[in-house]
Amino acid sequence: MVRLTEDERAMRDGRDGAAVAKAMDLLIRYAEALGAEDFVYTNNIAGVPGSSPAWVKDYYAVDGGDYRAVFSRFDLDSDEVVDVPRMNGFSCHLQGGMDPLMWREQGMSEEAFANFAADEREVASHGIQVMKTCTPYLAGNVPVMGEHCAWMESSAVVFCNSVIGGRTNCEGRESTSAAMLAKRVPNWGFHTDDFRRGQHSIAVEFPVDSVFEWGMLGYYTGFAVEDAIPVLEGDISGASLIKHKHFGAAAASSGGVEMYHMAGITPEARDVETAFAGAPRGERFSYGAKERQAIYERLNSVGSSRDVDYVMLGCPHYSVEQIAEAARLLEGRRIHENSALWIFTSRAVKATAQASGYLEILGKAGAMLMTDTCSAISQAVPPGTKVAAFDSAKQTHYLPAIMGIEGWYGTTQDCIDAACTGRWQGRLN
Repeated sequence: MVRLTEDERAMRDGRDGAAVAKAMDLLIRYAEALGAEDFVYTNNIAGVPGSSPAWVKDYYAVDGGDYRAVFSRFDLDSDEVVDVPRMNGFSCHLQGGMDPLMWREQGMSEEAFANFAADEREVASHGIQVMKTCTPYLAGNVPVMGEHCAWMESSAVVFCNSVIGGRTNCEGRESTSAAMLAKRVPNWGFHTDDFRRGQHSIAVEFPVDSVFEWGMLGYYTGFAVEDAIPVLEGDISGASLIKHKHFGAAAASSGGVEMYHMAGITPEARDVETAFAGAPRGERFSYGAKERQAIYERLNSVGSSRDVDYVMLGCPHYSVEQIAEAARLLEGRRIHENSALWIFTSRAVKATAQASGYLEILGKAGAMLMTDTCSAISQAVPPGTKVAAFDSAKQTHYLPAIMGIEGWYGTTQDCIDAACTGRWQGRLN
């Protein structure tokens, strides 16, 4: 039985309206399934509330087939359709299905865009921040150490837990939508101290310093520990937001990692002892030259032809620093006639890139800077794409499998060169 505070009982019993009552009912059932005894308060929620493709609305046609029906029946798992008020917690919308300006270039239909735009108007009218990004921490939503959050999106969750020291489980659409109304999530998992302690260790014996190397180490980490919490120590340097972003996204893709510790680097790992905090130390792994070579070969095992049709950058969404780097590498060059370069970011970062002159440089080269989504989420690639290249281990893991194409993983320089020459020349140094 989940213990409820007086305020939580009042919400469940309808004090704040039917939608909040339905939200509390869902969260109570969720807590019981998890074995959680009570709730934690949250005022930082990231999800995809109410948004859906047209076929989901068609499924709920008998209930009205609109945003209200989807939020009630799907998000809140309600047995009836209720009015949806403005959200009570600070809430943001993660990535969507298409770019709001370049949806035609992505191959989307007029009908799909009309549905997208209608949902976005509903999102805004319900007091939800239209961030439309998998990197909310780059668009203004940065939790503080120890803050309880309710976030979806694997790469955002691992970043929040590991780099910022916020506290969130990898939530789903239903729990985040309910939390936006009730400002509660079950007190379970990464919200608790004991759950955040290290479980396995990885000795890093090969120098890891660049974004490329951090991405490969992340991919190895996920394969090694699966969904456990690794404690890494050794030859890791140059820690930055971008490198953590790529490391965590890769580890979450290859193994389901939701939190990691790096001794002397991440905030809850002053040293190895602090990271384990007295917990039993499990398996010990080593990442050296042999493991590095094997990971590189694994990531590039879906590549055969070196004729590259498409280069995708921005998984997770590019920071303004990464856009600046892409612009520097592209300045004075031109995308090959047989290739395409799409770079994905958030609307907030795109606005900064445009004000800084990077959008003009990218445009002159023939590249496109897109927002709100990525090729894996939207399943949108340039027509005729057979071979793609990425500087993201996460996207290399997902997109070839989703779209049935070949893929190459390399540095940002490798990818820009491939876009400009139409040929993949990347190799492991």
